[in-house]
Amino acid sequence: MDTRLDAATCLPADGTAGLLVGRAWQTGDLSGPAIVVLRDEEAIDVTADFPTIAHLLNAEDPAGRARAAAGQGASLGTIEALLANSATARRNPERPCFLAPCDLQALKACGVTFVKSMLERVIEEQVKGDPSAAAAARETIEGEIGGDLAAVVPGSEQALRLKALLIERGLWSQYLEVGIGPDAEVFTKSQPMSAVGTGAEIGLHPASTWNNPEPEAVLVVNARGEILGATLGNDVNLRDFEGRSALLLGKSKDNNGSCAIGPFIRLFDDSFGIDDLRVAAIRLTVEGDDGFTLEDTSNMAEISRDPLDLAGQTIGAVHQYPDGLMLFTGTMFAPTKDRGVPGEGFTHKTGDLVTIASPKLGALINTVGLSTEIPPWTFGAAALMENLAARGLLT
Repeated sequence: MDTRLDAATCLPADGTAGLLVGRAWQTGDLSGPAIVVLRDEEAIDVTADFPTIAHLLNAEDPAGRARAAAGQGASLGTIEALLANSATARRNPERPCFLAPCDLQALKACGVTFVKSMLERVIEEQVKGDPSAAAAARETIEGEIGGDLAAVVPGSEQALRLKALLIERGLWSQYLEVGIGPDAEVFTKSQPMSAVGTGAEIGLHPASTWNNPEPEAVLVVNARGEILGATLGNDVNLRDFEGRSALLLGKSKDNNGSCAIGPFIRLFDDSFGIDDLRVAAIRLTVEGDDGFTLEDTSNMAEISRDPLDLAGQTIGAVHQYPDGLMLFTGTMFAPTKDRGVPGEGFTHKTGDLVTIASPKLGALINTVGLSTEIPPWTFGAAALMENLAARGLLT
């Protein structure tokens, strides 16, 4: 499906009123990634001040420094022009385009942080990744425990009592453990530099026959553990792989193009803060070449664990991230709308157009392909360092 990107679709509802930063591929004799601040209608290059997004986010007063640098930087072009050139199918390599708005940060994710998705993980486990058995399992499990979980505070005494009850019923699961137990699930989604941005193709393992998008808010966290802002992400998931065994989580989650982040980072300021994120609505739309359409909306207000708790369980005294991290906060989406065989629910088809949008964060738009057929990931951390050195940006 053709991916058309424009500022009216991809920018937040208030345009560039907030502090939006990102990355773009700069063309010319010394081409490479540039750090940009979006100001008015332009993408302003601030790479001379901040060679990487990690440098910016780990600086003192990143928001203030970004604003000051934007006042001195040169334009790489209009936001509209860079967005139009960001769709993989129509990209002109002679012109700049937007990239994922992160670079050296660790790409981490939290799972089963919403009750709905937690139950779907339990169902995957019960049916061993077989979509044909999902509908019957869903009816049984929701009938037994669905209503018991909605108001449970993870790690509370109530949660411990419920755990004992579920064990008695033979319904306890490792997914319920991280969903209502004291410890959040935190896993490595992908490797630094591997995320794709808006307009790019996202990848599915060619052996997967049951998979789905996972639209999420993504926390932007610096090395000091401070949440500085947020963006959107697609934690592309293979339900059949993880359903067969939780030990296949790495293969289920980390494939070429399986981590999409963007379109831009919105840093916290007077126009957007952590409380706005806590109530953010996130809309998912999937449009297929076969005429299939899926639409749904979730709200961060329904999350079981506060974003501050998720960040605190990821970075701190027991684990440091000197380049910072991007932290997916989990999703309540586990689409069950049938696409094809009745009772087998949703799965992607190549060519699907996936849009993840939120009023304060804009829209992340990607098309679906196979990890073996979309452009391979070739520009890693070593290539970035060599590129920045060649451009005289590392001192």
